[in-house]
Amino acid sequence: MAVNSIGVIGAGQMGNGIAHVMALAGYDVVLNDINEDALKKAMELIQGNMDRQVSREKISAADRDQAMARIVATQDLPQVAQTDLVIEAATEDESIKQKIFDGLLPHLGAETILTSNTSSISITRLASRTDRPEKFMGFHFMNPVPVMQLVELIRGIATDKDTYETCLGVVQKLGKTAASAEDFPAFIVNRILMPMINEAVYTLYEGVGNVNSIDQSMKLGANHPMGPLELADFIGLDTCLAIMNVLHDGLADTKYRPCPLLTKYVEAGWLGRKTQRGFYDYRGETPVPTR
Repeated sequence: MAVNSIGVIGAGQMGNGIAHVMALAGYDVVLNDINEDALKKAMELIQGNMDRQVSREKISAADRDQAMARIVATQDLPQVAQTDLVIEAATEDESIKQKIFDGLLPHLGAETILTSNTSSISITRLASRTDRPEKFMGFHFMNPVPVMQLVELIRGIATDKDTYETCLGVVQKLGKTAASAEDFPAFIVNRILMPMINEAVYTLYEGVGNVNSIDQSMKLGANHPMGPLELADFIGLDTCLAIMNVLHDGLADTKYRPCPLLTKYVEAGWLGRKTQRGFYDYRGETPVPTR
């Protein structure tokens, strides 16, 4: 199937990043969110990020202007349904995702492919609630989308070959690399990454080290570009907790039990960079550890 237009649902950090790279690759993009302010902020972020790419000579000013002209921001969900490929990039909550797909179904064209940017939730289960499980799959971008090269492609049990090949072609047109993952909880990247982050939180919880010593140890001792607690703040502690819960529930193994301290931070609303407090406090000129 030829894909010319992309619908992106959710204008948060993942959604605006996906819209950004799709528009630069030449796709017409419809970016949707229920919140008008979120859409306005997303368009400003995309413009700012493309301006930065121009200043670094990654793209030309003409590329930026043409890409920005390809993006339409709307609160109208049926408008998204008219595109060739829809990527749902809402918060990592299965009930919210299902509600979005329920709202799309009456307006979809017969050939429209549905995908989810979920980082952990069953693709087969999401697809089963739609009228096109064979045209449904996982399309998991890494954050920040314009920078990270990997995209996980996850087939549900009913996903057909044409749908997979179409999505693979989109990834290739973006100049990114696809990794094919089976539909098991958290797929590949987060199946490995999130337990490491959770273990770092346990290390903090048990007093083995403080925030600084844990992050410095992994940066200098394992050559990680970011410490695990710094990375958790960047991802969002609510997202980390949601993925750990999916792993714990889906695999029924106690090694995936979320650390109580991670739960406590989320209960406090300390979700990381997006709320200005997490394992670090970002309200000053430089981040300060909160423990």
